[in-house]
Amino acid sequence: MNHRLRTSAAAAALVLAATGLVSAGQAEARPAGCPTLNSSDGWYGDNKARIDALIADHCDDRGTRKKKPVAVFDWDNTVIKNDVGDATFYWLLRNDRIRPPRGGDWSTTSRYLTPEAATALGDACPTGVRTLPTSTDTRCADELLSVYGTGATTGGKTAFAGHDHRRMEPQYAWLAQLLRGWTTRQVESFAAAARAENLAAPQGATQQVGTARVTGWVRYYEQQRDLIGTLRRAGFDVWIVSASPEPVVDVWAKGVGVDPSHALGIRNTTEHGRLTAHLKGCGTVRDGEDEMITYIDGKRCWINQEILGVRGPAAERAQPASRRQVFAAGDSDTDISFLRDATGLRLVLNRNKNELMCRAYENGDGRWLVNPMFIQPKGQKVTPYPCATTGYTAGDGTAEPVRRPDGTVIPDQRDTVF
Repeated sequence: MNHRLRTSAAAAALVLAATGLVSAGQAEARPAGCPTLNSSDGWYGDNKARIDALIADHCDDRGTRKKKPVAVFDWDNTVIKNDVGDATFYWLLRNDRIRPPRGGDWSTTSRYLTPEAATALGDACPTGVRTLPTSTDTRCADELLSVYGTGATTGGKTAFAGHDHRRMEPQYAWLAQLLRGWTTRQVESFAAAARAENLAAPQGATQQVGTARVTGWVRYYEQQRDLIGTLRRAGFDVWIVSASPEPVVDVWAKGVGVDPSHALGIRNTTEHGRLTAHLKGCGTVRDGEDEMITYIDGKRCWINQEILGVRGPAAERAQPASRRQVFAAGDSDTDISFLRDATGLRLVLNRNKNELMCRAYENGDGRWLVNPMFIQPKGQKVTPYPCATTGYTAGDGTAEPVRRPDGTVIPDQRDTVF
């Protein structure tokens, strides 16, 4: 059952004022010219009213404030339904756009690729070609798809190992690394072609890649398009931070009015104007070390470095409240660090992700908003989230309890917003 309450903004404001979540003044009056969200459709409970109250509190519709409040959104399954990295990867395979590594040595594509995976890819895919014929060579396409999509070879061998699980997801990074040899503009053209196909496809469509049927459609969430536009009109500095390759995110972000200069993703290093298989660094990680991407704690680092202007080791740490983003939105454990850093509100789209939902449902400081996904929301998770035992993934990959800032353990949480 999808419990969506379409409460009027006026009634919700009175409730919020009565419970102390906003002031009575906020409930009764709004700054002249300050925008509000256009529709209540899809918003759970008082989420819309609380977001409108936050916007009113920080509104600068005339643009006179020297320092704009910052809002940061994850992209995949937060602003859109489905995954633009996946959509681009499928397009690359169907259109023969992946270049083989020099000499057929697949270990050069990722420092975390296991010998078993490198061997499997070398056995499945040809060498001595300019681009891999994955539109017709299903064995090669299947191996690439398996390593990227499941983190394992078609034979069931682990594909990636040795990474910090709070700073790097090698499967996500591998997509960016497989773009080596292309220019940024070429990658943008690939992403644009994939975007056009996925937006034109009917909801629920699939496509053939190798011998597999995979997701073949993407949709923008109109509620998030409205939210981003409303925040921008109110004077917020709005950013997208994604664990997809940055040229891909740049293409898609334009669809919600966010300029590429305000979209962060996985960044490749370049050589002679073309992307390499190495990645830009952040904080203590230097370019080419390939140890951190826009993923969990890595998202915090990139936000601090590129949005807040913090350099060096300090970029890896949470900043003083006065310097952090006011609003953040995400849907996965990959977003947990930058969501926790937000000082105003933290919007979570419920995809049943353990650590994220443990923290959002406990709602220790009252700033977490949980909302069902706007398209095809997930049903209720029947068993509680395992917060007290295995909800947290440590840097070495071990499962641990989810802890509060003071070190105490968050108890298991029931799924109530779906």
